[in-house]
Amino acid sequence: MLITGGKKIMDKEKWHVLVTNRFLEKDLQSIDFLLNMNIFCMFDFDPDSNVSGLCHEYSKHHAVNRHFMQNYKIPSGLSIREFESHLRLFDQISWIFCNGRNDFKGNEPPCDEKTWVKTKRTLLKDCVSLICKDILPKGTFHVIFLLTSPVDTPFLNTFYEFITDMEGHEDIICLAESEENFKKWQRFALGSCDMETVNSSSVVGMTISQINATLQQVQPTTTRAMKRLPIRVKGECFLDTREEEMRCSLEILSLNHCEETSPEFIESEKETIEQQFYHGGKVTWMNLWLADKNIVGEVIQRDAYSEVNSLVKDCLCWSLDRAPISCINIYHHPGSGGSTVARQILWNNRRDLRCAVVKPSYSAMVVSEDAIWLREYEEKDPQKCLPVLLLFEDCDQEYLEDVKHELTVAVNTKKIARGTLCFILLSCRRSHNPEKMCKESVQQNVSITHKLSETEKKQFSKKRQSLEEQFKPEFILTFVLMSEEFESHKIAEYVKQFVKHLLQGIDYNSVVTKLVLYVALLNTYVQNSFISQSHCEALLALSCHLDRFRQHAFETSLSEQARLVLIHLRDENTYITLIRIIHPLVAKEILHQLLGDKEPQSCLALDLLNNDVLFEHRFAKDQYMKFLRDLFMTRRRISKGDELDSFFSPLIEHVREKECPDKAIELLKAAYKRFHEDAFFAQQLARLNYKHDRFEEAEQWAKTAVAKRPNNSYFLDTKGQVYRQWFIAKFKAMKQTEKTPESIVGTVETALKAIECFQECEKAAVEDNDTINNAGFFGVVEVGSELLKLISSLDVFSRRNHSQCIKYLLSGYVPAEVEIPWENFHGKLKNLQKIMLEALEWISEDLSYFQTDLNTDEEKTSETVERTTKHPMHWLVNKSSTYGKYFSGVSQSKDQNQGKLTPVMKRMMIYHHGGGNITTIFSLLTNQKVCCGPNKPESPVMVLEQIISLYPSNPMGAQMPQADLVHYIASHFALSCLSTQSPKLAAFKDLQSLSEQFPKEKQRCLPSALFLLVLLFWPEEQDTEVDKERKYKTVLSAVEHLQRLYDKKLKDIPPRKKRIYTHFFLSNGTGFEKFVHKSKFETITNMFSVSEKRLKWFSGQVWKMPKMSKLLKCVTGWTEDEKVFLEGPKGMKFHIPALKTSSVPHNNENVTFYLGFTLKGPVAYNITVQT
Repeated sequence: MLITGGKKIMDKEKWHVLVTNRFLEKDLQSIDFLLNMNIFCMFDFDPDSNVSGLCHEYSKHHAVNRHFMQNYKIPSGLSIREFESHLRLFDQISWIFCNGRNDFKGNEPPCDEKTWVKTKRTLLKDCVSLICKDILPKGTFHVIFLLTSPVDTPFLNTFYEFITDMEGHEDIICLAESEENFKKWQRFALGSCDMETVNSSSVVGMTISQINATLQQVQPTTTRAMKRLPIRVKGECFLDTREEEMRCSLEILSLNHCEETSPEFIESEKETIEQQFYHGGKVTWMNLWLADKNIVGEVIQRDAYSEVNSLVKDCLCWSLDRAPISCINIYHHPGSGGSTVARQILWNNRRDLRCAVVKPSYSAMVVSEDAIWLREYEEKDPQKCLPVLLLFEDCDQEYLEDVKHELTVAVNTKKIARGTLCFILLSCRRSHNPEKMCKESVQQNVSITHKLSETEKKQFSKKRQSLEEQFKPEFILTFVLMSEEFESHKIAEYVKQFVKHLLQGIDYNSVVTKLVLYVALLNTYVQNSFISQSHCEALLALSCHLDRFRQHAFETSLSEQARLVLIHLRDENTYITLIRIIHPLVAKEILHQLLGDKEPQSCLALDLLNNDVLFEHRFAKDQYMKFLRDLFMTRRRISKGDELDSFFSPLIEHVREKECPDKAIELLKAAYKRFHEDAFFAQQLARLNYKHDRFEEAEQWAKTAVAKRPNNSYFLDTKGQVYRQWFIAKFKAMKQTEKTPESIVGTVETALKAIECFQECEKAAVEDNDTINNAGFFGVVEVGSELLKLISSLDVFSRRNHSQCIKYLLSGYVPAEVEIPWENFHGKLKNLQKIMLEALEWISEDLSYFQTDLNTDEEKTSETVERTTKHPMHWLVNKSSTYGKYFSGVSQSKDQNQGKLTPVMKRMMIYHHGGGNITTIFSLLTNQKVCCGPNKPESPVMVLEQIISLYPSNPMGAQMPQADLVHYIASHFALSCLSTQSPKLAAFKDLQSLSEQFPKEKQRCLPSALFLLVLLFWPEEQDTEVDKERKYKTVLSAVEHLQRLYDKKLKDIPPRKKRIYTHFFLSNGTGFEKFVHKSKFETITNMFSVSEKRLKWFSGQVWKMPKMSKLLKCVTGWTEDEKVFLEGPKGMKFHIPALKTSSVPHNNENVTFYLGFTLKGPVAYNITVQT
């Protein structure tokens, strides 16, 4: 009764803290009851325990973390959750040596009672206090004192500390064989509680052997059950429990999972387990096992199960081109059974694959190490192992990519043979638009929606009838909702009526109703949120005196309505009970019906925020604080499965739109204060204020955020955006009025403030090695463009000639009309062209280096990023054209007399036509039509010819600046891709000669200049040996410096997050014709859909297409130490980095590959071993 809490079987998820001293040798043979217990920690006063005592014996069966009491002091800056992870609490037993260890070489000797009291009593007090007040909530654990030998003062002190911190004796049990030992214990205990309490919670006279036999009868699992795993030769192996417990980042699914469960437990709990699932709980292995054994009804397999299973089977088909790691994504509507499908896949494939669920609280490196161990466990040859199927549930894409990267590195290091499948990563993520997510991802995807097929409708209808015979409909609500397909009109009415019926007679003023509202608010706006039962009990002011009645007391304290809508879940790691509403739709409807028109949601949110009981409650505090913060901070993200991208959190969006902006601002101000004046809330307040044209307040909040984090580029960007929006608002306000130099002074000053902030943002971003934030550069150009538009609209410039404006901006000239009004910012305006050019060149360079279709920086910085430019290439083309138009100062007619154009005007016209940087030049290859004049669409060939005509007619003698040389040569390369017969196309050799004007010291060369040198001097087959040697020397020197500049540009960002962009590929011709621009591939792949095209590129299938092999030149080389080489003149080795390192053979092989050209240097594609 004491241990089972009045039940027939011990609670499977109850934690136990044991306190013991020296065990007799005979008793060590009777510890099976301990092996099956959920032991959180062991307070052991035996200094020889690790050598000859209980720890020594226990560690033969379970992994043990050996600690001292001082290890339970939390290091500064570590949260409780991080501390738990640091000590691996909840994963492995923590064995606390309370009086030293005789075998420990780190100077932890035992001491006598008096010395212990002086030196270790405080450590014990802190240790017990941390466990009872911060880690294990009251009622979730028992403390068992095993009196196996005479008790002393330190042992008795432990009882005092526990009874003090647990605020009572109800969860403390004493087991004593010796009457004499117990009497001493009893005398001490009577100082803290009465005789009846001590005696009723103690068992005296039973030997350890008898305790062992008795407790095994009531334990939910059988003793020393060994799990089994499949092996490659179709047999099985035993999984050592200690080894499994050491690999705590994985929940390993064994062949005989759940079979250790006792028949008594199954009989008493099967109905509860089934109801919990159909009431909205997550599917468990026990659900699937009970269904397999026909103990309960079947768990329906949705149609998507077959789709996912087919993809898994396809992965297992051998192919030389098979990547070692395959990825499959399941995107599912919340509540549509996606996680059930994923777990069914693991369950039904556990005989052919080794399967595990990843715990995302562990780092990618730890997960990778554990996954590699699981693959190779009890297998003789790492080359011949069963693949491992890893399930990731609701993990960020970035985390998944990190794990994949770590696994790839490990597979390559182990030199696993090509074509060997090692891992299948199955990602299961919630999404409000699963079909769209599937189309946008390049991997193998399956979407699961609420829509049921005809087959599924029959299955669900039949199952619903069966369940309604067993349970009331309100107890299986989630399944009922699924069977109704969640059709908007149908389900909305069903939920509305269900909630209406449910809430009849509810006490609107009770604290229980308040609790339901709090949970409903969190569940409506924060995905996967919950409140711990411990928090709920604190709110309800419950104080249960007997643990066996704790759950009963909690449920009794709830109203009937609350019991039906609140579902009890368990944290898979800590087993702490969590509370949430059975379904988000129900949560939303509860908010609507309970609040009605009486109380706006902002008031409820403010009430929740200011609730001190919940905010200060210590258990599960980290999670509660995260959910509360997310309620006010976390924005919607399509990339994370939301329906749309939002500027504020869904709650704040709701309040500012449905209530009023003032309420939203009030909420965020309260959150700022509640979260200790957090700079991120100040940033949000700046955004919210400028969104509603409250620029003075926005300015103050932006300054506050920047003052707290002066080097945060995202905060500086927000400050810049405040001034930018303020400037735009002022500009709009004066559109209907006549603008004069005097009237626009304030507007110009605001624009210049914005530009200064964006420049500070640029500087901070460049100096930050952990992020790439280009927002400042974009901001400078956008504000600069609008400012030019404003200035050029003044009569002083537009009435005379636009050239007057350019003269003012680019020279020392100052018109009399603006001299006095603008005296404070003449210098800043005259610097505008320079800073806009620098920003455009930075953006161009970034786009020429990296792919633009990756959302990698969004995951971590989604709350701090002001906005993202969705089509940066198009943006750059448009802004470059605008920049060129304003600073050229001439008519844009192509009949313009070029003889009258100054060099500066020509350069600006080149910019306007798209020739100002290599990114916009090469973008002309992807545009079918380019509009270059008033209503005059022109072909890219005509545009490029026009750009070239604006350069000096004798470029060799013109001594052009390096940037102009780059753009001139790049324009010829672009023109050659479209028309090799163009009269404007220079000879290839002339461009080679012209490139000799690039700086001789390569460190002074622009990256784009080095890139062009590689193209211009890439050797050709007909070259003489002398020419080849000279060209290789030039190419190798350029590549060496390109690599350095690339490393500097990339900073500390992992390369997989900023993937290099390939501009050209090597073809079979000579001169210009030896290169093919990537845009040419579009003609080969245009018959495929966007998703098919992405998948072909991602999988490498595109290289196998016959048209591709005709278009590209296949070069030969070799691999050595997992590096790819080309042979240069005189046997020189030329290292060519592989774009995908996993494609490089581990052995020294002769290979063929395609060559791509990037701003990092040449890269190898489609590496194939020669046979």
